[in-house]
Amino acid sequence: MDIFCNLLLIILLNIQVYLSNSQCLLGCSCITDRNGRSFICMEEGAFGAIPENIPHDMTKIRIEKSHFTEIPRRAFSKVPALENLWLNFNDITVINSKGLEGLGNLTELRLQGNKLRSVPWTAFEDTPALKILDLKHNQLDVLPEQALKFLPGLTYLDLSFNQLTVISKEVFLNWPLYQKIQNTGEQEMTGYVPNVVLALHDNAWLCDCRLKGFVEFIKSLSPPIILMNSYLTCSGPDFRAGTFFHEVELKACMKPVVTTPSTNISVGLGGNIALHCLAKARPDPAVWWTYGLKIIRGFHESQERVDEDTIRSQLVIPSLHAADRGVYTCMAVNFIGNSSTSILLDVRSPDGSQSPLSPGFPAPAATAEENVYIDIRITKQTIRGIAIEWYAVLDRPSETWFTVHFGRSDSAKKEMIYIGPGINSYSVSDLMPATKYDICVTLKNQTPRPGQCVVFVTGSDITEMEQREKLIHIVVIVLAMVLAVPAGMYACTTDTKFNCLEGVMESWKNRRREGGPSERDKDRQGNFDSLQAASDEGLVNKDSSEDRKVRRRSDDRVLKGGADHSRLTAELY
Repeated sequence: MDIFCNLLLIILLNIQVYLSNSQCLLGCSCITDRNGRSFICMEEGAFGAIPENIPHDMTKIRIEKSHFTEIPRRAFSKVPALENLWLNFNDITVINSKGLEGLGNLTELRLQGNKLRSVPWTAFEDTPALKILDLKHNQLDVLPEQALKFLPGLTYLDLSFNQLTVISKEVFLNWPLYQKIQNTGEQEMTGYVPNVVLALHDNAWLCDCRLKGFVEFIKSLSPPIILMNSYLTCSGPDFRAGTFFHEVELKACMKPVVTTPSTNISVGLGGNIALHCLAKARPDPAVWWTYGLKIIRGFHESQERVDEDTIRSQLVIPSLHAADRGVYTCMAVNFIGNSSTSILLDVRSPDGSQSPLSPGFPAPAATAEENVYIDIRITKQTIRGIAIEWYAVLDRPSETWFTVHFGRSDSAKKEMIYIGPGINSYSVSDLMPATKYDICVTLKNQTPRPGQCVVFVTGSDITEMEQREKLIHIVVIVLAMVLAVPAGMYACTTDTKFNCLEGVMESWKNRRREGGPSERDKDRQGNFDSLQAASDEGLVNKDSSEDRKVRRRSDDRVLKGGADHSRLTAELY
């Protein structure tokens, strides 16, 4: 009788196991033990995504090497009793912020060996019972200050073997569990506060001033908070690589301060020169040299560390040419601020005399060359800019610098671009619509005079179809000279600019109404229109001064009805 009962019991157990496995997915197994039911899938590439038909009574799910890439919204919400979730060695790159929704009983989450660069830490608001979080061997490089805010019961956090470089100590100071430990007396917490294990080793820690607070926090840790590996190691900067946290003393961050041994240097033609600057900053700044040559020749630049806070930068200029004279600026920038210093370099002629004036040097007495006439013209209209060229008859063209002055007409301060010898063109891009600009060309660092400037106005953006062909219209007002301009632009002299602008606005309005340029305009595309051609189209009228005043008053009243024209007129005048 006993033998019969035992056989019956074995048969019933086998039937139960069979029924349980028959409900599992292909390639997986479902196991029942004293801790509950487990769903285990270890087969390579078993799923391309998290399966939706996992049995609902599981308390543990383990899916590994399936190579799915995402934990989507409510991925396990149909398994409310789930306590242990292992998703190691997949290819997870994204966790939906609601991917853990419905897992109020979850106590363990393991995501080792995936490809996570970031984690939606607010997702843990749905897992208040979580105690174990394993994120090792991922690609995490950022840990926000509020990362642990929704993990009040966490007792094991593994962030080892990631790419963390700099984190704030506020990450842990904002952790409810850490705050609780700090606010609880040593005697009170004995016996009921569990140990908390942190694994932070094997990250690319950058031991500069930005890590100062975190290093101090690590040094201050004591039970019940325990480091799995207390020998955290610096990976950078290079001079600190391999140093343990407890061996470094980091200082507060500071903005760069740049200095140079000499700010005014004079060297003979054909000589060699090395310009130096010292940049002191925490953390290390980016250091570079700028000079107003539009990169005529390439120079060798090198950097070396003087001490842990100071970098020396050197710019080597071999076999000096006359074109190498000018203002050289050493610039240093870090996340706090920037600083710069300038060096004025003069190149002496073989006879020992000073070379002609270069940008940034004190202006000498006036010379005949200062009155040279410069012929400026607009040569090209790009999508959102223009290109200019200029011509001047000079005694020494291979040694003469130019300066381009550019900016909005209503701005007193213009950008100055130094142009080296042998260059007679410049391009302006990223112009704003419905804006009036000045662009002038002078010799060396002279102040612009009448006849050395072009004033132009950009039109308002128009229809999408027209934007593809020409996103801005340029209205060019020539000061004291007649310019050649490309088709599609309009040129006016200062004597007739008010009537000209009136004609321009009317012509532009007609073109938009007709939906495109006339046949006559098409024939002239790509050619330069003279001022006379503009006059032939009725853009320049020879009205008397009194007629112009009457016409302006009349148009002022008309233009008040059109917002676009009012705005453009205001910009013009």
